[in-house]
Amino acid sequence: MRLPVGGASDAGGADMQGREFAWTDADFDRVQALIYQRAGISLHDGKHAMVYSRLSRRLRDTGYQSFKDYLGWLETHDGPEWQEFVNALTTNLTSFFREQHHFEIFASHLKSRPAGTAWRVWCNAASTGEEPYSIIMTALEALGPQANLTLTASDIDSKVLASAAQGVYRLEGLKGVNEERIQRFFLRGKGGNAGMARVKPELQRMIEFISVNLIRDDWPFRQPFDVVFCRNVMIYFDAPTQRKVLERIHRVMAPGGLLFVGHAENFSESRDLFVLKGKTVYERR
Repeated sequence: MRLPVGGASDAGGADMQGREFAWTDADFDRVQALIYQRAGISLHDGKHAMVYSRLSRRLRDTGYQSFKDYLGWLETHDGPEWQEFVNALTTNLTSFFREQHHFEIFASHLKSRPAGTAWRVWCNAASTGEEPYSIIMTALEALGPQANLTLTASDIDSKVLASAAQGVYRLEGLKGVNEERIQRFFLRGKGGNAGMARVKPELQRMIEFISVNLIRDDWPFRQPFDVVFCRNVMIYFDAPTQRKVLERIHRVMAPGGLLFVGHAENFSESRDLFVLKGKTVYERR
C-alpha cells in the first residue's frame, strides 16, 4: 500500500540549519495543505526532516533553488509534477499475505456461492503488487483455475503500479509465500535473473492495474464490486475524509459485499454503511 512518510518525530524547521535548501515552518505548513488538498493525507506535525529530505530531491530534479518557488509553482499549475510531489510524500509498506486471516475469510466467502459465480474485486492500495497477487492466488486456490474473478488493483502512485504490473520480485521478498505457492504461481529467474521470481502470466491477466485517487470524484467504475480490500489507508485521512471515502466505497459495492480494512482501522461511526462481520471485516449494508 501507499503510506505517508512516518517514523519518530523530527525536529521543526527552526532546528534544521546548514541544509542545502532553506526550510521553514511556513514551508512545512504549505506542504501539509497541498498534500491534504491533493491526496487527502493528513500529514501530522513533527515530520519536518523527513519531508525536507523527500522534497529536496524534487527541487534537485526540477531545478528549483528554494521550497518557496517550488511550492509556489505547484500552487499555480497542474501537471505531472503533482504526481511526483505525491509520490515523494508516500512510501511502500506491503508484503504477500499480510494479515493472513483476511485471506482465509476471503477464501471462505468465495466458496460460499455456487461454482461459476462471477466475482468483481477491488484492491485500492495495490502498491507494488504483493496484495493483489495474494488476492489472486487465494482465489485460484479457492475456486480452481477456471475462477470467474476479475481484480481491479489501484493506487495513487503510477510508479508502483508499473512495478506491480511487471510482477517481478526478489525471492527473499516472498516471505509469506510458501514453497508450494512459489512453485505454482511464480517463475524463478535463471542466469542473470537468479534470485528473482516473476508472477505467472495467468495471474497477471486477471488483474487490471489503474491509478485512482480515493479523494477525487472521477472513480472509473461502472459495475459494483463484491469484495473491496482497503487496508491501512484510511488511518491517514482525517474523520471527514474517511467518511467521504467510505460513502464512495459503499456506492461502488454490491449489497452484502465484504470490505477488508487494516488492523488499526475502525468504522463504528459508519454503521449506517457497513456492519462489522469479523476482525477488521465489514459487510456492506
